Amino acid sequence: MTKVYGTGAYDFKRHHVAEYPLDLSATRPEAKSADSKPGSTTLASSITLSEIQRDRLTKIASANWLKTTTSAVADGGDVEAEGEEKRAFDAELVKKIYETELKVKEGRKTVPLQRVMILEVSQYLENYLWPNFDPETATFEHVMSMILMINEKFRENVAAWSCFYDQKGVFKRFLDRVLHLKEGRELSIAEKTNYLVFMINAFQSLEDEMVSQTVLKLASFESWHSLSYGRFQMELCLNNKLIKKWRKTIKKEAEEATKRGEVFNPSTSLEVRFLRNFTEEFLDVLDFKVFPQKSSANEDEIDDAAVLYCERFMEFLIDLLSQLPTRRYLRPLVADVAVVAKCHLSALYRHEKGKLFAQLVDLLQFYERFEINDYYGTQLTDDEVVRSHYERFQAFQLLAFKKIPKLRELALSNVGAIHKRADLSKQLSVLSPEELKDLVCCKLKLVSAEDPWSERVDFLIEVMVSFFERQQSQKEAINALPLYPNEQIMWDESVVPSINYSGEGCLALPKLNLQFLTLHDYLLRNFNLFRLESTYEIREDIQEATPHLLPYINNEGETAFRGWSRMAVPIKKFKITEVKQPNIGEVKPSSVTAQITFSVSSYKAQMRSEWNALKEHDVLFLLSVCPSFEPLSAEEAEKASVPERLGLQYVRGCEIIEICDEEGTLMNDFSGKIKREEWKPPKGELRTVTVALDTAQYHMDVTDIAERGAQDIYGTFNVLMRRKPKENNFKAILESIRDLMNEYCIVPDWLHNIFLGYGDPSAAQWTKMPDHLQKVDFKDTFLNADHLKESFPDHQVCFVNPNGSPNLNPRPPFRIRLPEKLKGYTHAIPGNEKSTIDSKNGVNMVDSGREKEELIVEAYIPPDPGPYPQDQPNQNSVRFTSTQIGAIMSGIQPGLTMVVGPPGTGKTDTAVQIMNVLYHNCPSQRTLIITHSNQALNDLFEKIMQRDVPARYLLRLGQGEQELATDLDFSRQGRVNAMLVRRLELLSEVERLARSLQLPEDVAYTCETAGYFWLLHVYSRWEQFLATCADNEDKPTLVQDRFPFKEFFSNTPQPIFTGQSFEKDMRAAKGCFRHLKTMFQELEECRAFELLKSTADRANYLMTKQAKIVAMTCTHAALKRKDFLQLGFKYDNLLMEESAQILEIETFIPMLLQRQEDGHARLKRCILIGDHHQLPPVVKNMAFQKYSHMDQSLFTRFVRLGIPYIELNAQGRARPSIAKLYNWRYRDLGDLPYVKEGAIFQNANAGLSYEYQLVDVPDYHGRGETAPSPWFYQNEGEAEYIVSVYIYMRLLGYPANKISILTTYNGQKLLIRDVINRRCVPYDFIGPPCKVATVDKFQGQQNDLILLSLVRSRFVGHLRDVRRLVVAMSRARLGLYVFCRRSLYEQCYELQPTFQLLLQRPDCLALNFGEVSTYTERHVEDIGHPYFVSGVEEMGHIVTDKMNQLHQARLMSYQHAPHYIAYPSDGPAPPAKGAIDDRPDENQAEEEESKEMDDIPSGEDRRDLQPDNQLNGEKVSEARPNDGDGVPPKSGTNGETSMEE
Repeated sequence: MTKVYGTGAYDFKRHHVAEYPLDLSATRPEAKSADSKPGSTTLASSITLSEIQRDRLTKIASANWLKTTTSAVADGGDVEAEGEEKRAFDAELVKKIYETELKVKEGRKTVPLQRVMILEVSQYLENYLWPNFDPETATFEHVMSMILMINEKFRENVAAWSCFYDQKGVFKRFLDRVLHLKEGRELSIAEKTNYLVFMINAFQSLEDEMVSQTVLKLASFESWHSLSYGRFQMELCLNNKLIKKWRKTIKKEAEEATKRGEVFNPSTSLEVRFLRNFTEEFLDVLDFKVFPQKSSANEDEIDDAAVLYCERFMEFLIDLLSQLPTRRYLRPLVADVAVVAKCHLSALYRHEKGKLFAQLVDLLQFYERFEINDYYGTQLTDDEVVRSHYERFQAFQLLAFKKIPKLRELALSNVGAIHKRADLSKQLSVLSPEELKDLVCCKLKLVSAEDPWSERVDFLIEVMVSFFERQQSQKEAINALPLYPNEQIMWDESVVPSINYSGEGCLALPKLNLQFLTLHDYLLRNFNLFRLESTYEIREDIQEATPHLLPYINNEGETAFRGWSRMAVPIKKFKITEVKQPNIGEVKPSSVTAQITFSVSSYKAQMRSEWNALKEHDVLFLLSVCPSFEPLSAEEAEKASVPERLGLQYVRGCEIIEICDEEGTLMNDFSGKIKREEWKPPKGELRTVTVALDTAQYHMDVTDIAERGAQDIYGTFNVLMRRKPKENNFKAILESIRDLMNEYCIVPDWLHNIFLGYGDPSAAQWTKMPDHLQKVDFKDTFLNADHLKESFPDHQVCFVNPNGSPNLNPRPPFRIRLPEKLKGYTHAIPGNEKSTIDSKNGVNMVDSGREKEELIVEAYIPPDPGPYPQDQPNQNSVRFTSTQIGAIMSGIQPGLTMVVGPPGTGKTDTAVQIMNVLYHNCPSQRTLIITHSNQALNDLFEKIMQRDVPARYLLRLGQGEQELATDLDFSRQGRVNAMLVRRLELLSEVERLARSLQLPEDVAYTCETAGYFWLLHVYSRWEQFLATCADNEDKPTLVQDRFPFKEFFSNTPQPIFTGQSFEKDMRAAKGCFRHLKTMFQELEECRAFELLKSTADRANYLMTKQAKIVAMTCTHAALKRKDFLQLGFKYDNLLMEESAQILEIETFIPMLLQRQEDGHARLKRCILIGDHHQLPPVVKNMAFQKYSHMDQSLFTRFVRLGIPYIELNAQGRARPSIAKLYNWRYRDLGDLPYVKEGAIFQNANAGLSYEYQLVDVPDYHGRGETAPSPWFYQNEGEAEYIVSVYIYMRLLGYPANKISILTTYNGQKLLIRDVINRRCVPYDFIGPPCKVATVDKFQGQQNDLILLSLVRSRFVGHLRDVRRLVVAMSRARLGLYVFCRRSLYEQCYELQPTFQLLLQRPDCLALNFGEVSTYTERHVEDIGHPYFVSGVEEMGHIVTDKMNQLHQARLMSYQHAPHYIAYPSDGPAPPAKGAIDDRPDENQAEEEESKEMDDIPSGEDRRDLQPDNQLNGEKVSEARPNDGDGVPPKSGTNGETSMEE
């Protein structure tokens, strides 16, 4: 049986890499050593590769710990020869490096980043610090150096703990040393910050058992020993169960102390005092170190390093309070020390440089007050929160009435009159300082009387007020929040950081880590992050569109515009037309409507049509632009903020209600007000848009005008901006999340705890579900009995007949009675102490000595489906592996199924078979299919269409339906039309049946009359026939003679009855009746479409009632959730493909597209299929990606949590040798027999000695990588080399559609295209390749031959993300040729398994000149007689000579014979003159923005282009000037640039 894996060190490591951009004014991505690793590109701009190699640290590394050196280092690199003896470990060297290179004396930075990066590059931690770490003798500097190196790994987001797995015991002692590091030693602020960052990283790694066992003790129940006595009593009184638990804990600790022979004194324990001491240390820094001269809080005197420490400590506390295991016992400690109150009263909170600190304090306060029962982990309802508040306040009033006469007025007031901050502060001000201290410290025991702050009146009042004031509920807060961003949040760097986030500081952002407090917390974090991510994208669009308008101040002193912008237009007129009264219980208006008039006269036809295409629900932005009268000087512009440079004052969002032309005629109406035949093109040049403004924002603006005399924003708007439709769906998704927060959100009980990250990780497995299927009909899953036996190797398979007797000649289909527990599952539960690999071996050893369990398999003969060819079901032809069978079996059972599908392992086939078997076993249930991309959804849907699921039950929603490779229309309208057409076909068949029975033909008038006809005439005749046959089974010709519908079936291709066997004829008769029954059943299903007259009603009925399998993308699901709820959409099963590529929130929303039934969720199955070892979801802003982990998918989080999954383990895509380049990343990825034995995989690639090779590309014209702007990396040498190799392949006869060129950067992609335009496009016998794309865009696709450019020659760059490497290596089927700088990549620690294999072969391209066509009989392991190409120039000469030879041959020949010889693959040979074939493997229609990037301009009219200027499915645009010069597209125009870095 297939194994189901949990998680562990082997399973999931932090393998995403940060490639940080930089401030171009100071730095640029420059040199790094041959063994370099990327990270922050904050190295000095002057540093070069050779300088790093000459650096003293590099020399020290070479002499002491650098294991491998290369012969291919750049000239001038003074690097030690390979194999030289390394020096013995020297503790003084570690101390010297720390003191001279790593210690920071002053400034905000806590580490010299450049020095740390060079040490990290040289594997200082892996090769020197850790192997020589002795817990007893290691110095302070040794431990601190390890802390710094681990922090750097986290900053770069690569696996930080992996090197410690070999000595877990020593690592535990290392952590103990870290915890005791401060004892008897005063650390500098920089050292304290580094120590704090290490603790933050440790608490963010709770999935790692080695780390969590130590750090969780710090936030355990024992830490309550450090609480003040009053707070301790209060907390125990709030929960009686804790009293018992406390007594048990004390007893246990006392017994352990006695055993050790020690006096029991818990307050001295490190675990007890650690967090308390840590917090008090922070308060000391906040009080005395931030402002060295406390008396004058002078901004010149502020200590930036201390400010960073305070910000980081806030981050630390927020992290701990936002996950339940650490929050439960830490929150009382935070309240006891009154951290939030002290921060609020600190000078830094109010200081200009303390803005980020203040935002973090507010976030900490939010989590301290979070609406949750800390002990049980349950979310508090609004009612419970309000009741708790009133009970607390009434108890205080009672105390005041009895004990404090001065507060008599407060005691007798109603709560509503005094529970606001101002009122409460006023009431408390009547007390003297002594009375106030007595009340707070002695009577209420909110803080300790020993706290020095307790002498401050403002502190005591702050503590009282924050404890007793009424908090705004989280729902109220979220509903009061505008959905559109405004200018204040848009350019707030601490909330929406610009793209050059370095990873060194913290941000006022929530994090998506492993666990969440409640579903509300989960939604709120995702809401905020999604809102800010869309804010960032909107900001980029505004910064791109506004400057093109060229605003200036005219003579009248008003803003005018000289220029024009495609996405922004000046407003002619703006007015608010209606403000509706607020709804009951709200203060904001229920709606605010405005009208905007603008002109499209300045636009050409294409852009005018884009503005005319605006429709209902599109989001627009209103901008108020007022430039300075005099243009800003260069110095002023450098100091000015972005809004000041743009002259941008206000930004507000709005949603279109309707758009009219100059005559007031409605445009783009989809509501049915204008009939289709009455539609006319828009008139005139003026357009009037009616928009709905954000009511929450409008209320805030109007309140500001009324209370503060602020400017009337709505009278200043003068620019209207639109965005690309595909990028502008953020509002609908935010509304969906907000709606979920306002609902009583129901996740199925079996999924709830797992979803939040708590409880037994395997609790949702089908073996633990109460209502799983006992017997499953696997239909066509198994090809034969041997296939079934192979699929259950751990079981003794016993075949039986339906009556229970043994079956000696079993044939599919099979029904299987599933035992309660299947082997293979029991060994997979995570949490085993052994490593994963050991546990796997353990399974095999245990199973080999155990008697196999019996598996009862029932072989049955399926009923005759009918006499016509269309009645025969489509059969599966895939021989599923045992692991795939395990995935199918788990998928059809209730519960959570997770399937990890490495490249080429048949994820889609497995998903389709799950759907097929599920449909036949649970025909009444409905299934929702979700994918990330339209391409994946179409691949899945096309395969489902070919299975035994009737087309009438399939529905495809969304825009991608038109790309389905089928003549059938599976959209809602297409399915409705198909049902209506089918109704007419079926009624004509009923009419024919009536004629054959000699009855009136009007029975086929409607579906209703046909139903009566079925009951009265068809079914009654069948019953009479069965009754006749029951008594005459001995007559072979009886069925043939008496069958009542013989005339109707007279048109079958083969005679139905033989008259020789009663049993055979009876089976055929039942098949005929089944055909009739299906026919009338279909008619009954068509009846609703007959009764419903409107198209919309029919379409909605189809979606909510008729369709059994509904497919859509995750974006469509999020956009249309409100519509699905209104229509009463229901489904039982959810299957999600590409789930490791889908944002967490976009995975969650499809689970909740239906209303709960009687308080319970209907969802029974959730099947997630993906691969967390490939690239994650796209998040454009690096801060959200790296700091907030927004690019973590739900699938990846579940893997990290240890939820069992099934990993498919046989690939059928690539040659086994190529698969070895990436299969090390997976547990046990093997090869299907097909790729081992198939002729196409056995034969070599003609003209090339090796099927894969790394080709070293030195500097070309003295240059390696160049970067005219951040991330826009190019490498001219690699571009020229790759194009030369491509031309060489084409000249040999390889079809262009079998070759793809990939690269890791957009700049290189554009450069390669430019070289192709220059060198390939002009020649009809070469032409462009099938695809030139980035690795990120090519995920999910494949091709026979891949030419890969890695671009970088100084830093490894973002390929250090192992997931990107896996994608890059797994795209090729037959040949992979990697062009890169060998000396750089061979030293990269994370990429070693792949590059060690690549470097076992020569690093000069090996060609076989003896092969002059694509045909060869040479075996793939036979390299023939290789010729090694020396470099780019020689390859260019080789190609030029071959082209000249071909040109001469063509001149001499008068015949234009086909030049190409058959290519040994399934693909057809290309036609003459090099015309480019349609590619079967890559028909993905890319998004609008990627089309702009993927256009290959031709520059001339070529005959071999496809019609309509289509080239391999890609549009051909005008040539770009400067593409080859490395000038990047402007910021904001190409989403792909930032997406793929």
